[in-house]
Amino acid sequence: MLVSIAALCARIVSNPMANAMQKRLSQENSAILINLYSYLFLSLFCLYPAVGNNWHYGLNYWGYVSLAGILCTLGSICLIKALQSGEMSLLGPINSYKCIVGLVLGFIILGEIPKFSGFIGVILIIWGSWYIFDTTKEGFSFELFKRRDILLRFCALFFTGCEAVVLKKIILMSSITESFILWCFSGFIFTLIVMFIYRIKFKIFTRQSLYGCFLIALCLGIMQLSTNIVFKYIDVGLSLALFQLSSIVAVIFGYKVFHEHNILKKLLGSIIMILGSCFILL
Repeated sequence: MLVSIAALCARIVSNPMANAMQKRLSQENSAILINLYSYLFLSLFCLYPAVGNNWHYGLNYWGYVSLAGILCTLGSICLIKALQSGEMSLLGPINSYKCIVGLVLGFIILGEIPKFSGFIGVILIIWGSWYIFDTTKEGFSFELFKRRDILLRFCALFFTGCEAVVLKKIILMSSITESFILWCFSGFIFTLIVMFIYRIKFKIFTRQSLYGCFLIALCLGIMQLSTNIVFKYIDVGLSLALFQLSSIVAVIFGYKVFHEHNILKKLLGSIIMILGSCFILL
């Protein structure tokens, strides 16, 4: 129990920290290259334990690993691109919608049946997002969802929400450590594939940007390892609901680091969305 609580706290803080550094780096560098460097650092860290491990799994397992890698890569790139032009204090709380994705996919793939309180939670999440979206010029309207940063953020949460369900399947079939190692390698490999598909020219980052990518890798590593630990002991829908506490950290970072506005209204919306997540817990 104490291990899962510690892992949850690490997950809540590390995710917005990674997002803040991704947003800062994305002002000068390609989102795909930022992701490539970050997962390269993670893969180098995992190289030694990977070589010494006995990978005795079948094709079904490797299919799940490949799918998780694809979803992770698409989610990460969409998120970084959204952060390039969007406000962190606006995009961060949108992540609460991920627990809705987790509930639906958790039911379809893992057989985790949502309770009636979960539906109340969904309504609260949508209500809370109204306060947050009301701080934009478009308000909570159809026009808002035409914005590039909003569309990319919803794409990111969809991909990562799907990834969370697949990742839990991988953990159940192997272990926390093995799933983490493969998550790092698959993230690098599939980002490399995306780079070649879109013909992104490789660029050697400056020392400062490389240091930023190293810090992103560190935060992502802590985030994913702690995520795996939480997934080991808690249902996907419940885990994703608890993770939404990071939205408050994201709003605070947006205010403190990037001097974003309407923070009180965004905090109120975030709290309502977190309450919605709590109802999903019941």
